[in-house]
Amino acid sequence: MMAKTTVNDLAYYIPDAIPPEVQAYGSKLDQLGVGNPGKLGGLILRLEKDEHNGKTSVKEQYSRVPLYTGRALYLEEALPSMAYLYIISPSGGILQGDRYRMDITLRNNALAHITTQGATRIYRMEKNFATQIVNVDVGEGCYFEYIPDQIIPYVDSRFYQVANLRVHDSATMLYSEIMTPGRVARGESFAYDICYMKTQATNQDGDMRFVDVAIMEPKKRSMKAFGVLDNYDTVGSTYVLAPSKYVAELHDKINSGLAGYSKDLYFGASILPNNSGVIVRMLGDTASLLRNAVFEVVRAARKTILHAPFSGIRKA
Repeated sequence: MMAKTTVNDLAYYIPDAIPPEVQAYGSKLDQLGVGNPGKLGGLILRLEKDEHNGKTSVKEQYSRVPLYTGRALYLEEALPSMAYLYIISPSGGILQGDRYRMDITLRNNALAHITTQGATRIYRMEKNFATQIVNVDVGEGCYFEYIPDQIIPYVDSRFYQVANLRVHDSATMLYSEIMTPGRVARGESFAYDICYMKTQATNQDGDMRFVDVAIMEPKKRSMKAFGVLDNYDTVGSTYVLAPSKYVAELHDKINSGLAGYSKDLYFGASILPNNSGVIVRMLGDTASLLRNAVFEVVRAARKTILHAPFSGIRKA
């Protein structure tokens, strides 16, 4: 039997199957190679609703810099039990050879919203690449929003992210990604090597709910081509996994909310296989436009599932 890896093992931070498109950049690092101090970022969070005060609180927490979180905050008057947490990185961005992993678990009817302190910056890479694993397990009756700020891939950067979402059939999860073209003000629009994003979800029994893969290699294929991004610069995806009884209503509310949002937003919302949720794909010119559109999806989900509004407050 193969030994189970722990937070002290390099293998714990390495994705199971790194795609060949990313592995092609896997030349050896001369300095601060994979596994050296500061190259492995780890975060473990377990959130549960407290039996005494009814608030969602952190019951388990482990951080390995450059990843950590602050204390839980309670920002919503309409949802006083919902915990807001912020993923913080003092490094300022992801470097070549970095391997990050986050494990987030919700139990006992927890309600939570997690975001990042700011944009995720993927720095220039001369050798190797960077990876990030996001494992989320949302238990029975829980409600979870994972809405990070945008990803900014710098010139010559290489990034692979895999998100493994395990969401109970009775639970709800919103998972969002926004990808910008780069540091546009520096003339680095679509100047990165590769950004490979894989998101997959199952239910509590391991039954597949969806798999979605986006491979962006702008130096090999123009992102501005018809059928890719066309005239737009920024792309976003939001996945809403919810109990099947809410899916049709969610789909209608998301479509109607976004239809009147902005003439500059191009979007499509579709029901996921087996009526397990809704996927929303968005195109626009700025990250702020797409972020506000994601907030419209959050509002639709909170109104439908929690019968509560969303104030838009995320950064205290």
